[in-house]
Amino acid sequence: MGYEAVSRSRRLCLNYIIGAILLRIQVNGETLETSAATVLALVEELGLDVRKVAVERNLEIVPKSLHAATEIAEGDRIEVVQFVGGG
Repeated sequence: MGYEAVSRSRRLCLNYIIGAILLRIQVNGETLETSAATVLALVEELGLDVRKVAVERNLEIVPKSLHAATEIAEGDRIEVVQFVGGG
């Protein structure tokens, strides 16, 4: 059974048992390896204020209300835009 055949829940279980399983994704055009399972976890891992970002996953906007429920998968393309105050 290859990596692709392992279910998401099994990977999360293995993550707990043997340590972090890294997913290779693109974030703002750069390759990144992450153990973040959700968009919210990724934003936190990047050290960004979750209240001040907009996230797109595979060309679709992820509503802020779904950040915690939206899972990240191998090969995802994520764009993160951070809002900055000023004038």
